[in-house]
Amino acid sequence: MNPDNIFSVIPDKSGQEAIEQLLVKKDIKIERIISKGHKSPETGWHDQELNEWVLVLKGKATLAFEDQTSVDLIEGSYINIPSHTKHKVTWTDPNRETIWLAIHY
Repeated sequence: MNPDNIFSVIPDKSGQEAIEQLLVKKDIKIERIISKGHKSPETGWHDQELNEWVLVLKGKATLAFEDQTSVDLIEGSYINIPSHTKHKVTWTDPNRETIWLAIHY
């Protein structure tokens, strides 16, 4: 069995955000997300059935929540977002990739 590397082979999605499922099991999904200047649509919110724990491995981002709060994330920052907490990505660094590790549980 050979290990993979979270920083290897950044896929070219021709300007689109890349979401790669690393592991999917009954009660857990782990994703690598690569953003570069991407953000959520202006209208609407992510409203997920599962809790989501996210870690910024590389880059910077800002998350906004329906309650009008926001958090800036830098390399090494992580946050747990309880299920049905409405949120969106309002900014990611346009000059370099932001690599996220998202665990839905």
